[in-house]
Parts: sequence; structure tokens; C-alpha cells
Amino acid sequence: MSFQGGEHAAGQVTESVAEAVAALRPGTTKDWAGTTARGLTWSCRATAEHIASDLIAYAGQLAGRAQDAYVPFQITIDGTEGGLDPADNAGTLQVIETTGALLAAAVRTAPRAARAFHPYPFRGAGREGFAAMGVAEVLLHTHDLTEALGLAYEPSPAHAEFVLRTIFPHIQPDADPWRTLLWATGRGELPGRAPVTEWRWNNNLVLPAGRLVLEGLTPAAATDLTAGGDGGFRWIEGGPMDGTRVAAGLLLKAYIEGVLRPQFGVFVLVRAEDDLAVGGIGFHSAPDEDGRVEIGYDLVESARGQGYATEALRALADWALARDDVRSLFATVEPDNAPSQAVLTRAGFQRVSTDPGPSHGQGAGADDGHGHGDTDELYAYELLPTTR
Repeated sequence: MSFQGGEHAAGQVTESVAEAVAALRPGTTKDWAGTTARGLTWSCRATAEHIASDLIAYAGQLAGRAQDAYVPFQITIDGTEGGLDPADNAGTLQVIETTGALLAAAVRTAPRAARAFHPYPFRGAGREGFAAMGVAEVLLHTHDLTEALGLAYEPSPAHAEFVLRTIFPHIQPDADPWRTLLWATGRGELPGRAPVTEWRWNNNLVLPAGRLVLEGLTPAAATDLTAGGDGGFRWIEGGPMDGTRVAAGLLLKAYIEGVLRPQFGVFVLVRAEDDLAVGGIGFHSAPDEDGRVEIGYDLVESARGQGYATEALRALADWALARDDVRSLFATVEPDNAPSQAVLTRAGFQRVSTDPGPSHGQGAGADDGHGHGDTDELYAYELLPTTR
């Protein structure tokens, strides 16, 4: 799939709404108020109104940059001429079209770094996240409606793939994105996978780090970086480094294999002052059974020597060691990479050994990317909660 930031995400909203309205329009003469939507306790009318309500709510969050809670407003669907009687089914579809257009406009015009409150799971979402949540509401509840009303509906696989790769990074992809999304939300079955009874989507983790912001990569962004794109970020000259692309490829591999824990993935280092990406940092995997996890990082050459790697490493280490499932962090570095060794030391890591064994991918290397060059000898550095 192509990755074009806000314009692409806005297009996903517009197209998914158009497909949904086209599928529902032949059923506007049916009794929506008296028919229960498939798998829900709501009537079809209430479900359609819920779609519109979510679309306008997400548009309001993003446009208003609400940070602590939902903006306190709700939508009321009146009669077609402003009377007190509810609009007919066709009028309700018009409201869905309108609120979809508002969300698409909010996504299209929001700055790349804009974020607003959403409770799951890290109390925030960006423009792609709000777009994906809106598309998910449209796809899933249109399915609930058409199943109850006896209408045909098969959305474009690209819309389901956009949702999965943006807000379901913990779900292993399948050859059929639409069936995968239905299964992941308790609406269908997939061969070899247990039924889903509880689910939530997963927006990316974003961490403040002094002069930087650490933005977690989604599988959608990692796909683009691995293919040679920018991942939706604006990079300083020379970026992204090969190490960041390699790390993005490892994240994508874990996603495809169904073992990705998104919060232990890859983060792009973005300068808060100008929204330019200057490097990458991340984990090689989730913590092992002993709570040990390896960390690596790199910087674009023109961003080195300014303390960015130290700030990013401290912030990510603080976040990780505050968790119950992390007991120690470690990093490996070449003996001749003195700048990276200095970064680790300033961040509180202590050298514990040489030649600790094979690394699992990128190593710590603020001045030479994530690779290890031609040497097999590596220094190992460790950080424990007691040494912070």
C-alpha cells in the first residue's frame, strides 16, 4: 500500500464512506428503527447515527486538538427541514456523508505532528490514527447494518488494510484484510485462529524527550520506510539512515509473523522545534522471560554531536524501566565507536562485558547507524533500575 500521510488517510475516509453509503442506499425503505443491527443491541437507525456521531467526534478532536478528554458536544439528527421528527433513513445517510467529509477535511488539513486525546491505549492519536478509527467505524458498522438489512457489502481491501496496519499492529495480517478485520473485532472466523471476544485498537505510542518527540512506527509507516520512502516524516538532509530502514524492516517482519508488541518496536526521533526527523531508536524485541530487552539507535550524520541520542535514550529507558515487565536494558557497540559509548554512559548504562554474543539486528550506534561493521567483537552495556 502507498503511504502518503494525511492526504492518503483522508482519502481512505472519503472512499470508505462513499462505499458504505452506496451499499446502504438500496435499503433506505426498510424499517431501520425496528431492526436490530447484526451482533449489536442497537437498532439499525441507532447504529447509523452512531457512525455519524463517531465521525464528527473524531473530526472535532483533531480539529480542536483536545488533549485531556473528548470535546463535550454531540450530534443530533433532526428532520430534513429542521423539525423535531428524526430524519428518514436517506437523511441519515446524508449525515454520514457530511460527517465523513468533515473528518476527511480535518485529517487533510491537520499538521503532521498534530495529536489529540483518545483513550486507547496511550491517551492520544494522530491524524492517521483518527482517520483509521473513523474508517473502522464505517466498515464495521456498515457490515452490522447490511447483515441485518439483507444488503450486499464488500468494502475495498485497501480500507481494511489501512485500518489493520495503522491501529491493529498487534494483529497478524492475512491474505484477506477484510476477513482479518472482521475476525479481529469478533465478527467472523479465520482458519487456525481462536475466536475474538474482546478487542481494542492500538494507536501508536508517542513519548516526549526534551528537544525531541519519539514517535512509534506503525506497520504502515514501517512498510514505506522499508521500501525506500520517508515513512510519512520530514527528514533532515541525509535521512533516514540505513539503520532506521533496517529496524523498520525488522518491525515489519515481526508484524507479518504476528509477534509484534508495538510499544517495543521502533521510534522516529522528531525535533519538536521544526518537526524534522533526525534519527531512530527502538527495541530489538519484547522483553525476554528475565525482563531483559536490547535497545539500539542511530542519528542522521548532520544531527550528531548535539545530544539528541542521549536525550532519546534516557527518555525511552525511563519509559521501559517504569514497566513491570522490564528489569534491565542492554546495548552492544563496537570497541572503536567512542561517541556511541559516550551516549550510553551519559544515559546511565554501564559496560559489563566484551563479545556478549550475536546481536539480534541493529546495535547501538549513534555515529555509525545500527549495524556492527566488519568486527565481531562488541562491548555490552547494561542499565538497571538501581543504576538510574
